[in-house]
Amino acid sequence: MKESKSVKFNLQQHQNGHLSPFKFAKLLDPDASWDKDQLGDVLHWIRQVVAIVCGLLWGAIPLVGGIWIVVFLLISSGIIYGYYAMILKVDEEDFGGHGALLQEGLFASITLFLLAWILVYSLAHF
Repeated sequence: MKESKSVKFNLQQHQNGHLSPFKFAKLLDPDASWDKDQLGDVLHWIRQVVAIVCGLLWGAIPLVGGIWIVVFLLISSGIIYGYYAMILKVDEEDFGGHGALLQEGLFASITLFLLAWILVYSLAHF
């Protein structure tokens, strides 16, 4: 009985707007309003997913050489730019310009990409 009261209380808070849950439909809605932290978080996590996928793929193929790091950076930055400029259609000047948006999560994704690439390559091909 006690749990049902707390669940009802949590649902009422969400319905009243005190706690607004993040909705996945907002990710593809060009009319949605974004604050700087929300957009930064979304761009960061998109870049991390791209890093994992590319790292696993690069290691499994097996690709070697520094050119593939540059290819990853181009793919990752292209996806991020396409997302905020073409899908969300946000005004980049409201968020610090292209440089700030393209840099969001970049260094963490490079680390994650290299970790996945080296780990998969080493485990699969040695």
